[in-house]
Amino acid sequence: MQIKFASVTVENQDKALRFYTEILGFAKEADLSMGAYRFLTVTSPEGVAGAELVLEPPGFPPAQAYQKARFEAGIPATAFITFDIAAEYRRLADKGVRFRGEPQNLGPITAALFEDGCGNLINLVQPMA
Repeated sequence: MQIKFASVTVENQDKALRFYTEILGFAKEADLSMGAYRFLTVTSPEGVAGAELVLEPPGFPPAQAYQKARFEAGIPATAFITFDIAAEYRRLADKGVRFRGEPQNLGPITAALFEDGCGNLINLVQPMA
């Protein structure tokens, strides 16, 4: 069995698409009209082939409450891997990404938490070599 999709709930799909493509460097993969919303996915040019991140609208009220609670508690919605966290941290910070702190060594990983501007925290992670 293969996992094809992971998802993050985003407050605004257009804003999320701009952030994930223009700031993070992902590429738009799918953009299909689904009534009031869209099935909108992005992929990482450096990621696992065939894996897509769904930028999912918060159409279900409990999903909105859950997203807000995670954000307020400082719990990331997902994690993105990098192999040079110092360079990626500087690149994203220079583009205006709001980090919750500088990269921290946490034993088997070094990590930095950032906001996607769409209601989520993302953990930027570098595994130890």
